[in-house]
Amino acid sequence: MIRPTSSTLATFRQPLASRALLRSRLVHTKPSTPTPSSQPKSLPSVQKRTYISFPSHRFSSKYPILSLIARLGASVVIGSGLLLGTIFVHDAFTYRERHVERVPVNALAISPRKGGKKDLPILEVDLDEEDEAKVKMHKKPRLVILGGGWGAVAVIQSLPVDTYNVTVISPQTYFTFTPLLPSACVGTVESRSLVEPLRKIVARVRGHFLLGSAVDIDMGERLLEVEVPHDQGEGTTRCYVPYDKLVIAVGSTSNDHGVPGLEHCFQLKTVPDAQGIRRRVMTNLELASLPTTTPEERKRLLSFVVCGGGPTGVEFAAELVDMMAEEVLSYFPKILNNDIRVHVIQSRDHILNTYSEKISEYAEARFARNDVNLVTNARVKEVTADKVVITRKDPKDKDAKPITEEISAGFVLWSTGIAMNPFTKRLVEILPNQFHSKAVITDSFLRVQGAPKGTVYAIGDAATISTDLTGDLLELWDKFDTNKDAKLDYAEWEAMAKFIKKRHPMAQQAIDKVRNLFDEYDTDKDEELRLNEVAEMFQKLEKKITSYPATAQVAAQQGKYLGAMFGKLAKSHKALELNEMPDMDDEAYYSPFAYRHLGNLAYIGNSAAFDYNGYSFAGGLLAMYAWRSIYWSEQTSMRTRTLLMFDWIKRGIFGRDLSKKKGTVLTADLT
Repeated sequence: MIRPTSSTLATFRQPLASRALLRSRLVHTKPSTPTPSSQPKSLPSVQKRTYISFPSHRFSSKYPILSLIARLGASVVIGSGLLLGTIFVHDAFTYRERHVERVPVNALAISPRKGGKKDLPILEVDLDEEDEAKVKMHKKPRLVILGGGWGAVAVIQSLPVDTYNVTVISPQTYFTFTPLLPSACVGTVESRSLVEPLRKIVARVRGHFLLGSAVDIDMGERLLEVEVPHDQGEGTTRCYVPYDKLVIAVGSTSNDHGVPGLEHCFQLKTVPDAQGIRRRVMTNLELASLPTTTPEERKRLLSFVVCGGGPTGVEFAAELVDMMAEEVLSYFPKILNNDIRVHVIQSRDHILNTYSEKISEYAEARFARNDVNLVTNARVKEVTADKVVITRKDPKDKDAKPITEEISAGFVLWSTGIAMNPFTKRLVEILPNQFHSKAVITDSFLRVQGAPKGTVYAIGDAATISTDLTGDLLELWDKFDTNKDAKLDYAEWEAMAKFIKKRHPMAQQAIDKVRNLFDEYDTDKDEELRLNEVAEMFQKLEKKITSYPATAQVAAQQGKYLGAMFGKLAKSHKALELNEMPDMDDEAYYSPFAYRHLGNLAYIGNSAAFDYNGYSFAGGLLAMYAWRSIYWSEQTSMRTRTLLMFDWIKRGIFGRDLSKKKGTVLTADLT
């Protein structure tokens, strides 16, 4: 037995901490050498991460505000460097020399053959058919689209790629976002921000663009006569363009209502119109600012008359009032404020009469606060170089004679309705059963009545859909009088009403209450309708059915409808060719066009108004931003969206551009 020594006992009597210290010393002084099998497994080493902080943690804790400013500045510098670097890399790959040699061109494109009734050149092949992709498209059915507005662009954008050999014919090389033209008149936005080249749009479907205007048509040989510029635009020449399907989307012109002197007026339908108005407005302001101008002449120069209280006239007046209040009073002599007058002449009781009553009242109250002279129940009798002659009626006294008044004017805008385009007028002359005074009549499938079915379509302001129920009466009677007793019982009438709703979507609301109509026109109460009773019903229903409004919204929906319908037909093209059926009845594979109203918008002087199916909303700044957001989202490309946003930002920071632009911008420059 080993007895502990006194030193050992003393060691055990030491405190616990002293013993632990001694044990560690023993371990370090006399290390053991374990065998490899008994060595402990090494633990993974934990590396300490190092974070770069700018500014340092000590500086940030001591000066938090300065630290935040320093970080924001560094972020701006780094972001700007990355942006500039990206632009540099993009430019390095964009700006390069390209040499194109030996481009294959079809001989018919350079020297087209002549033919047709007038022995004109027939443009069967286009000059840009130089690659394999476009050569293959030449074998596709030829779709010709007349016009470059909302309807035409909607057809192109909704048409499936590689289905048709598309040719767009337009006298202008660009599409214009027309709802914002009033803003371009006063410099709120630039004209370039509202246009998109048609060549870029038609490139999506590998199509072609032809600068020209249609003047006549030969439906027998399916040849469209087109007038194209010649000799640097100073002369014209004519040629034929063949088609398998033709879409007429040429729009409309302004209705003069037989008023003399309209050569002294401006119109607002195109970009050159907006540019001309902008130059005239700035010229009047500058002339009125000269000390040599007499007080009478100054009042005339600063009197702006808008003929028409529709959306275009109201929005232009609102933009003009905004510019006068925000820019003119800040940079022009204050004396001009006493003489500036804006007059709006409206033939009805209220402006914006197609909107709800609430919207009209809001717009009128807004104009009253801005000192806009609103002249209602008045018609323009004559326009001269320095005045507008109007006749006013007293709405309370219908028997009273109209009063003639004169309004001094230095600027007159004419915006009072639409009239036929010259080509539309020619089409109405050569087709039977075309009697409308403002547009060509189509059926519910947008096919032009009187033209060979499945070949000619019309959309937008150039067309109006027929609601002639009486003309279909005999056909409907033979189809739904199943027992041939010369009467319709309720079951037969119900089936007829269902068919009418499908064929004529415009009549759905008028024939909504089927049972009530049956009871109303069943005069002898024998639960049967006779032919004369149904004829009387149809005549009254036709008066209740209203045509679609001549708006961009309607034209765009009709264009999308045709693009989708043509795309569906193209899937069966090969089968139709094998069966020697070049055309197919649209009713066999598609439904009639049905318009879906998405509401109306109007800008009313730093505020906006919305009207949707009876629900109205009008307000100030928030409503204006909502109005801008909707129009921004409806742009045709990201290019115009970007330019439009920059214009609104520039206007908010720097104000409108008050410089007078000399000369006119050529059509080619806008592309």
